Amino acid sequence: MTGTGETAVGAPVFVDCYGELARRLTPQMLEICPGVRVFLSRPKSESELVDRLQGRRHAIVYMSYLSASVLRACPDLETVAYLSSGLATHADMDEAKRLGIEIRGVRNYGDLAVAEHAIALAFAALKRIAESDRWVRQGRWELVRTEEFAGRTFGVIGLGGIGKQVARIAAALGADVIGWSRTGTVGGGIATGCSLESLLARADILSIHLALTPETDGFIGENELAKVKPGAILVNTARGALVNEDALVDALKSGRLSHCALDVFCGEPPDPASPLLAMENVTLTPHSAWYTGDAIDRLLVSGFRLLKQQIEKSSQAASQL
Repeated sequence: MTGTGETAVGAPVFVDCYGELARRLTPQMLEICPGVRVFLSRPKSESELVDRLQGRRHAIVYMSYLSASVLRACPDLETVAYLSSGLATHADMDEAKRLGIEIRGVRNYGDLAVAEHAIALAFAALKRIAESDRWVRQGRWELVRTEEFAGRTFGVIGLGGIGKQVARIAAALGADVIGWSRTGTVGGGIATGCSLESLLARADILSIHLALTPETDGFIGENELAKVKPGAILVNTARGALVNEDALVDALKSGRLSHCALDVFCGEPPDPASPLLAMENVTLTPHSAWYTGDAIDRLLVSGFRLLKQQIEKSSQAASQL
């Protein structure tokens, strides 16, 4: 486990194991897929990323963006195990397909972590935690009226792994959980299925858990926000681009939404001039919902297992030629 030195051409590589991932990486994890070269730093440039990938057939990537130019500069690359499920935001998938490079992402490692964070943001909005904290620090001492979670109608938009976990926790806390999914999934018997229009009109709290695709970009816009129950709370821990930011600001200013709690933004970090940063009825966290010690461990283990599968699959295909 090292960040410098040379290794055999063609050996698998982990190009950017840095930060908390580097601190939590263990010899036992490395034993899942022996022989992996690990760089314990983030590439400083695209050219450095290309250098680390050069001559490699198989790679693990954490956060580095695999642009079309990077992929074209690595003719030996066959497979990538990406430590994320949102591949479209981390790689040029069209170029990868054209070049015959298989990029697969690790899934479900952070479902519980993100679900807990979404619920925490919902509580923070209902209880006005961030706003109250600011007031006390500023010497403003007055009662802050809040609401109770139990008995609220909690709407889950997207019922994949994270959405189902959110529905489960919300139901356990006494909320009336309703859900809508693009695939028609109802939510494992926990969320009561309904149309999107009905969910928007009924939910006191809306929590978004959709994948970002060309079809879902701007999914919650002016028309959708005009249909929400007046005074509703919006929580987004999925992707910032799922919500039209201008429409969101307008809904917050008008009172259509009483509060929004965001872990994700259209641009990350958000523009310092964004009106969201100056609004009292907005709670913000830095895209860290998934970032728990347990989730990081699951991410690393799953990443090495995926890499091993990709190498074995490639070897089997080569032996059949």
